[in-house]
Amino acid sequence: MSDRADEPSPASQEATAAGRPGERRRAVSLRAPANPVSRKAVTLWLMEGVLWSIVLVGGSFFLARWIDEGRWSWLPGWALDNVWWLPWLMVLLLVPGTLVEPFWRYAVHRWELSEDVVYARSGWLSREWVFVPVSRIQTVDKAQGWFERMLGLATVEIRTASHAGSSTIKGLDYEVAAELAEGLARRAEELRDDAT
Repeated sequence: MSDRADEPSPASQEATAAGRPGERRRAVSLRAPANPVSRKAVTLWLMEGVLWSIVLVGGSFFLARWIDEGRWSWLPGWALDNVWWLPWLMVLLLVPGTLVEPFWRYAVHRWELSEDVVYARSGWLSREWVFVPVSRIQTVDKAQGWFERMLGLATVEIRTASHAGSSTIKGLDYEVAAELAEGLARRAEELRDDAT
């Protein structure tokens, strides 16, 4: 798959969306979803990254202290003599990733709702493309964590009977998330009513 949003790979030019029974299957082209997440999502991911970095660096500090006090005999002498490098190594490894990840994720995360399919792309080290047929949606939830509430953001969770067909769109403005969740629920209900 191509890393560029506007160039899908030739091998995956088309994916098939499931329709109602007896209806012809339509081809859905694999393309970049049109809508970016909120710019405030960068701040959200930065806050989450800083929080996890603090937890990991703090944990490495306590681990180094525990190792130093216990003088674990099974560790090589050079490791025991340099155990206080562990927290600094964690800082060195985590700070660049914590600063780069939010911007990279913002460049990748996209979503779109067409008449009968929800497209979502997410990830940062690896990328995930999800096409959820609206007719298969069973539940649509809107959620807010602490940081999301502070920033006026929300997450839309779309669930189907199959876990593989479910999707989560994180980093949406609260109003956009509410409108998307309501629109998806209404459209899924209409498609179910049409099928009966």
